[in-house]
Amino acid sequence: MAITTSISSPSLSPLLFSKTHHTYFPRLDSHPNFCKFDRCCLPTVSSRQNPLCLSSSGTWVLNASLVRAEASGNGREPMVPPYNVLITGSTKGIGYALAKEFLKAGDNVIICSRSAERVKSAVQSLREDFGEQHVWGTTCDVREGQDVKDLVSFAQKELKYIDIWINNAGSNAYSYKPLSEASDEDLIEVVTTNALGLMLCCREAIKMMLNQPRGGHIFNIDGAGSDGRPTPRFAAYGATKRSVVHLTKSLQAELQMQDVKNVAMHNLSPGMVTTDLLMSGATTKQAKFFINALAEPPEVVAEYLIPNIRSIPANGSMKPTYIRFLTGIKAYSQIFSRFAFGARRNRYVLED
Repeated sequence: MAITTSISSPSLSPLLFSKTHHTYFPRLDSHPNFCKFDRCCLPTVSSRQNPLCLSSSGTWVLNASLVRAEASGNGREPMVPPYNVLITGSTKGIGYALAKEFLKAGDNVIICSRSAERVKSAVQSLREDFGEQHVWGTTCDVREGQDVKDLVSFAQKELKYIDIWINNAGSNAYSYKPLSEASDEDLIEVVTTNALGLMLCCREAIKMMLNQPRGGHIFNIDGAGSDGRPTPRFAAYGATKRSVVHLTKSLQAELQMQDVKNVAMHNLSPGMVTTDLLMSGATTKQAKFFINALAEPPEVVAEYLIPNIRSIPANGSMKPTYIRFLTGIKAYSQIFSRFAFGARRNRYVLED
């Protein structure tokens, strides 16, 4: 069976989007390492046939037989949409926005949070828009190993397997102050959620996906400090987000050492997102400047990230990736526009 795709708006370039199946595929015909042969794309740098072929009508189709052949060659079943997705910390903010975009694409989504009330409210809202057969929710405190194990059991009960696991749960305890003024409780909250919680989720996600015929993809969300730059007033948060990148690299190396072919680790960088977490720190002149100049609403960020995330299993690729919304070039461009033309001034918060 072939899934036909067609080109939508230029804003989705370089991706193709299926209006019928809401399935994103990379636009391989524009890639320099691909050439056309007999109406089908063959990579010039690999022996693997790409499952996306050009039909006689000029649209791309997913050749299911090629996907199955490639997957069987790697000892796993093909990963074709709709995907089963799990997102931690997903009852609000960027996690909730990501869940909505996956659902718009036709996928099945499990959301979770520490708060049973927020889970209930978020599931109800999403089911009103997308139906009861596509979204489920449960409570989970990622700091607790048993909670994460129970989350896996819940996912297997409702969906049998998870294709895409996104580790989004994070905290800065809504505290922006020098480390010398931070309370024990705030520091424990930040470190256990962002570091220990991430490790527990990665451990359980890997164990689950190793036994799945389709395998799986795990995405760890970074944050301020992940690039090694200082994060004054939220030093503990920055330190934990720096550790996200290291943990992901270490797990990628472990999977390679163990010759694991069906599980892949990735980093996901949403940039500055106008969530409660970020906006609670808009108390200084510098913070207000950068929030106005660089931040974007969760919905805008999610609309960009989801097609990039979904293109990875669509390709059949198990190579580690780092998907960034706010690239260096984009950040410098927006800061320049601010200084040169006053662009985005007072966009979210009034500046002094």
